Amino acid sequence: MAKKQTDRLRIEKVRGQGPKEIFGANAQIHDKSVNSFSKVVFETLKTDFPHLEFRFKDKITKKEINEKLNSVDARLGLTVFVENASIKPDGGIIEVKGKDDKWHIVLVCEAKHQGKDIENISKGILVGKNSNQDLMVAGNAIERSHKNINEIRNIMIDEKHFPYILFLQGSNFLTEPTAVLRPNGTEVILKHDAGSLNRIDRLTSANYSLPINQNSCENIFITIDGKSVMLQAVSIYTKSTEWTVEEMLPIMMNVSKTSLKILGLTE
Repeated sequence: MAKKQTDRLRIEKVRGQGPKEIFGANAQIHDKSVNSFSKVVFETLKTDFPHLEFRFKDKITKKEINEKLNSVDARLGLTVFVENASIKPDGGIIEVKGKDDKWHIVLVCEAKHQGKDIENISKGILVGKNSNQDLMVAGNAIERSHKNINEIRNIMIDEKHFPYILFLQGSNFLTEPTAVLRPNGTEVILKHDAGSLNRIDRLTSANYSLPINQNSCENIFITIDGKSVMLQAVSIYTKSTEWTVEEMLPIMMNVSKTSLKILGLTE
């Protein structure tokens, strides 16, 4: 009961009963809002684990990434052309100071929204060149996510966890057939396996096609020709409709706590 009450209070804090910076007037559950949620997770971790030291970063520079790669192997991290190049995940980066007195990443979040077919159909809006179609052909903007994923993998090359969460929202990320009603009461079925609509397969390469909507923070070790190979998979969570704070915060906390356990900082 105490845990449920604590969770409820955290959600209320996000909903506007806490610091003003958590929510803007038009906050939505993607892009900028996930940064606000990450900051709530950051504050919660500091409260729940007062013996640990945490910090929040908005970005990681290419210089930092290359230094980490080079420290692992002198052949790596040698090339950079733009000195101030950096990555800036939507939700920022939460780190903890480990037993080795070094900073370790415990959470990275991104939230992407692509595909407004459900909203358009429910409002009776037709799309396309001649405004006579129910569905818009899916775009490719989501593929930009791979850059940040790869760079976080680079800087976490020697870690045994990968706390990267990708929250997907929209009709381009369906995992099952979805029925949508037009204002006149007729029904449109959105097919999750339609190539013109679905783009989720373009992102499952980031988690080796592991199941969707699961915590994949702990690295996987496989054996190839007698040699152990470590795989770092993204935890991909998807919904056709808008994510709620009640859904997102527990996922973010769960992955963060998994990181702390793997780092040997909690039991």
